[in-house]
Amino acid sequence: MIVVLSKGVSEREKELIGIYLKDRGFGVREQTLGEAGIIGASGKGVADIRELSLLPGVERVAATTKPYELASRETKNEDTIVTVGGGSVPAVKIGGSRITVIAGPCAVESREQILETAAMIRESGAVILRGGAYKPRTSPYSFQGLGIKGLEYMKAAGEACGMPIVTEVVSPELANQMNDLVDMFQIGARNMQNYELLKKVGLMGKPVLLKRGPSATIEEWLLSAEYLMASGTKDVVLCERGIRTFETYTRNTLDISAIPVVKGLSHLPVIVDPSHAVGIRAMVSPAGLAAIAAGADGLTVEVHPRPDEALSDGPQSLFPGQFEKLMRDIEALAPVMGKELLRTPKPRLTIQGGITLPAVSAAADSQAAEQQGAEQKAAGSAGVCETAAYCGEAGAYAEQALTRVFGEGSPRLAVDSFPGIFNAVLEGKAGAGVVPVENSQTGSVHENYDLFLRYPDIAIVGELKLRIVHCLIADERADIDSIRIVRSHPQGFAQCKEFLDKHPDWVLEPSTTTATAVASIARDGALKVAAIAGEAAAKVYGLKVLREGIETNPLNYTRFVIIARKQGDKAAAPPSLGTVKVNKASLVFSVRDEPGSLFACLRILSEKGLNLSKLESRPIQGKPWEYLFYVDVSIPENAEDFHSVMDELKTKTRDFYFLGEYRASL
Repeated sequence: MIVVLSKGVSEREKELIGIYLKDRGFGVREQTLGEAGIIGASGKGVADIRELSLLPGVERVAATTKPYELASRETKNEDTIVTVGGGSVPAVKIGGSRITVIAGPCAVESREQILETAAMIRESGAVILRGGAYKPRTSPYSFQGLGIKGLEYMKAAGEACGMPIVTEVVSPELANQMNDLVDMFQIGARNMQNYELLKKVGLMGKPVLLKRGPSATIEEWLLSAEYLMASGTKDVVLCERGIRTFETYTRNTLDISAIPVVKGLSHLPVIVDPSHAVGIRAMVSPAGLAAIAAGADGLTVEVHPRPDEALSDGPQSLFPGQFEKLMRDIEALAPVMGKELLRTPKPRLTIQGGITLPAVSAAADSQAAEQQGAEQKAAGSAGVCETAAYCGEAGAYAEQALTRVFGEGSPRLAVDSFPGIFNAVLEGKAGAGVVPVENSQTGSVHENYDLFLRYPDIAIVGELKLRIVHCLIADERADIDSIRIVRSHPQGFAQCKEFLDKHPDWVLEPSTTTATAVASIARDGALKVAAIAGEAAAKVYGLKVLREGIETNPLNYTRFVIIARKQGDKAAAPPSLGTVKVNKASLVFSVRDEPGSLFACLRILSEKGLNLSKLESRPIQGKPWEYLFYVDVSIPENAEDFHSVMDELKTKTRDFYFLGEYRASL
């Protein structure tokens, strides 16, 4: 069992709790799990849980039915999010609402090879660098790695490209030697049950990537994680990399079913290594995408600039172009799974030995740091902060979008109206805002598009497409036959029309947001009232899902835009949003009342290579039969100077509003 200690518990109280447990036949260990102090009690002892719960210093007692107590979801129901890196490289989170991709060669072969690989995978979107410095090989004559020298090369490449590194530790003796050079230890499949190594690495307290052994059961895998956690680390990432079966067409058999099974049993994040699972380059991407579809929190993929020349695992290593395509496919698949591909800000580029790399020299680092500090100071003086604003209450779809963009732990500000988001950003109460502007079924949210005309100092700096899965939510004691009233945002009603048509006797009551509708049921304790909202809102307010997936069309997406305050001609987005290359812009204009005026505007866009991805007209308030045109354009790689095109377009329009340029969400 697990005894969760109260905040402020004294040493004497902990001592008495330990004595109580030992007197009743338990082995006792003290540890930290998340932010809580705990005492783990193991063995065949017997204790009255109610009596134990009343001891001074005890917050609660969790009696688990699993032998892996610390790793069990019975002990900690919420998902663990593991943070890797920080300091000299950006911190990367594994778990939660984002998909994290780790990539790199099987082995570090030279300084040039690892630098080239790191720069290439970073450009494609990987956020953690992998590579082997010590290689446990089946044959004693195979390449065994460069050892500490290889690890030093890898550390330098990671710092140059702004990525934490993960590498395998093969013996307890090497753990101390490697500790200052790695951001995350990897326990390889062959060492999954090397318990002395697990205890030593767990004692180091760093994040650990734990690979499943080729013949290990899921319980044995989780018990190995328990060794790490019981020894001191709380940050363990589980990695499924295929198990040994009778099949010979692939290197191993990727156990896709292990992903949902483990995520149901444990709170730890789960990633997949498709490279070792299949062992054949052509099969790596399909297996990786299948893992994402099954709910994996990320992938670790072997990539090499020239796989045919690789000293280790060349046949399963992706070429750079294959990895780039895999990353694009993940980005397209992620919204279907309710997730977002994790990206981190990229450092400034330079050239070293013919390789395009982020600046690594001391002078360049100093210059970059000085520039970043000046930018942050300027942003701070203008009122930019890391808080993001959204409309609604906890559990709203907008909050889910916010989490996908800024992360689970990001500070947020809930407001009660869409203009409230714009005001919060304009006044500096929030550095950014999350605003819905379009739904794939019901079209544009016109009131929010119109807000951009009322707030000319606000611009779009990003976008996100969130899959909307509607649920019918009610009190735990209610059932569908007892429902008489349904509350939701009007868009929620429109998107669930077919389901609602089957219940014509229900009274529909509109709410400001879907989450507000759920909150009202929890607040009132209503038994005959249900709400249409997302499952996340039901969890927040402790309510029950009566029906899941009641939207008329499962291809139901809402497009959210990220807004920020303009500083000069551009918007100053919070640093956590990162810096990415823009490829889309939004604008609004009206045209003169003369033949061919709209055609003249569209011809400019066409001739300059700007693809029109949205064109919608809206009546101008107070001017009957006059219209504004809302336009989205895709900016190609080889576009001429974009802003000169915008200047030319202004000469053909009557009113012109530039809403912002940003990276399109797939």
